[in-house]
Amino acid sequence: FDYSKFVVLVYSKFLILCSLAVFAVPRRFTPFYFLVEPADTLAVRGASVTLNCSALTELSPKIEWRKDGTFLNLASDDRRQLLPDGSLLISSVVHSKHNKPDEGFYQCVATVDSLGTIVSRTARLSVAGQ
Repeated sequence: FDYSKFVVLVYSKFLILCSLAVFAVPRRFTPFYFLVEPADTLAVRGASVTLNCSALTELSPKIEWRKDGTFLNLASDDRRQLLPDGSLLISSVVHSKHNKPDEGFYQCVATVDSLGTIVSRTARLSVAGQ
């Protein structure tokens, strides 16, 4: 009898053998990584621009975007929208001498509850001068 695969428990006057397989259930590896990450981009004022992002996993990741370290609230923003693949579309880039709401540093954040969160590289969005 090979006791190396069993745990011996003494309970009252009874000897109980429990298989270790019950206690150590191996987890299967699940791939979770970015297929496409955003890149530094030069945009034109008034034009649309897309920052690409796509994550690979067997489960559907929740994709969010951060600008300058703060999560964007895309639900309340008419000009910015999350595309089905996870990319960020800015439909009309806003840029003036004193108002540069679109220029900055962007990151794509992908989350799967049972796996965790991955954060893309930082991409700079610059707007061309007039």
